[in-house]
Amino acid sequence: MTAPQSRHRRVLALPLGMAMATALAFLPNISASAAETGVSTAAAASTAAAGDPASLSYVVNVRPGHRTSERVQKAIVQAGGSVVIAYDEIGVIVVHSSNPDFAVIIRKVPGVDSAGNTRNAPLPAQSTTDVGTPEVLSSEQVAAADARATDGQDPLEPLQWDLPAIKADKAHEKTLGSSKVTVAVIDTGVDDTHPDIAPNFSAAQSTNCVSGKPDTTYGAWRPTAAESPHGTHVAGEIAGAKNGIGITGVAPGVKVAGIKVATTAGYFYTEAVVCGFVWAAEHHIDVTNNSYYTDPWYFNCTDDPNQKALVDAITRASQFAEHKGTVNVAAAGNESYDLASHSITDPVSPNDGTPVDRVIDPHNCFDIPTQLPGVVTVAATGAKGLKSSFSNYGLGVIDIAAPGGDSTAYQAPEPPATSGLILGPLPGGKWGYMAGTSMATPHVVGVAALIKSTHPHASAALVKALLYAEATATPCTDPYDINGDGKVDAVCEGSRNHNGFYGWGTADALAAVTR
Repeated sequence: MTAPQSRHRRVLALPLGMAMATALAFLPNISASAAETGVSTAAAASTAAAGDPASLSYVVNVRPGHRTSERVQKAIVQAGGSVVIAYDEIGVIVVHSSNPDFAVIIRKVPGVDSAGNTRNAPLPAQSTTDVGTPEVLSSEQVAAADARATDGQDPLEPLQWDLPAIKADKAHEKTLGSSKVTVAVIDTGVDDTHPDIAPNFSAAQSTNCVSGKPDTTYGAWRPTAAESPHGTHVAGEIAGAKNGIGITGVAPGVKVAGIKVATTAGYFYTEAVVCGFVWAAEHHIDVTNNSYYTDPWYFNCTDDPNQKALVDAITRASQFAEHKGTVNVAAAGNESYDLASHSITDPVSPNDGTPVDRVIDPHNCFDIPTQLPGVVTVAATGAKGLKSSFSNYGLGVIDIAAPGGDSTAYQAPEPPATSGLILGPLPGGKWGYMAGTSMATPHVVGVAALIKSTHPHASAALVKALLYAEATATPCTDPYDINGDGKVDAVCEGSRNHNGFYGWGTADALAAVTR
């Protein structure tokens, strides 16, 4: 990812915040807080905090339980902090404070496990990451695709090379998925008025978590016109309705919810992500899509007390969701990093301050939530089924692969598809192409939703086990010279059945509904 861009960053199509620094997709650097929409209480809270130009946001991690939280909350006030919300079930307290020594003071309080500031820029903050800008389909392209559609296909389905790549078209002949299954897009917001999303949208399971506290104002989950279309595109890839309009999702019969966690500028901060996972856990979400990395650090080093606190908080929240039955799926990132190596140069952190080159070991410094225990980590492939030129990789880190697109010059699709990127809905009733591991992740989420539809009583652990067992084994690409210049671009380690490029293999939607 590249600063200052946002981690939806796991897209390569729009240049936004920091999330997808090196993604090939097109995502905008925009993530808005509900407070800025003028309709949400979360936004109001953000605005209030912003009243003090020196106020920062913090997470304070304590032993789960009300008693510990109450004692620590008193100490928080004495240290110059104000509590935004306390998630007692996981022992995470979100705090605002203008005291520059707040974290140092509060770490010494009995009962505090860790504490740190979630950002470097005073409230409210700024942006998100993806590369490029979405390629919007023209009316002529829509009409041409419609003319090529066969019986049973939605109008734009002929352009979706990614569906047959994971056998989703064959899976749809068996089932479209169950409406009793809900996936949540933890992202920049979802435009639920889009005709491809509206039929399957669950407003009751949607919210705005930008402030760290759920804002359930109706519509607070939507992006504003100035914000990134990332979350809308992702939602459509997963659950775009098979309704004779536009595109078809991987699981077009399941429900989709929007959990907005990105600021207007496109930043995904810890308190918002924690809120998103806890909301998912408490609202019966079966699978979450996480196509971002948590700002402001691409990698969070546990030997730094501030960064350790962020890792602790999101680990607790994501594991809480999994214990409640939620499968959490995250994008691997778009910088062509080997996440199994012992040395990576991170040039973009902190992306809301003054970035400096730092050499980190990804065994001790983590991309969150991507590298957290229990999270399904997804690499991207192109139209030829090879690792996308931008996709991060790493033996033991990548769990599974799925279509995320690539340059048509590297991996051109078979006709009638014309673009090597991924087609999906954009806010305002439009459709467009994007790419990145941000686009690969929703394919895996869709397949997981089909597995849950087929096995409604399966635990999160069983859904993940089936996801891996049913994947199509994909051997290492060796040598990997994606641009054909005679130089090896990445080295894949591992076996045919489990390796650093494709994990346990490429996601298989047909197997999800037949095994």
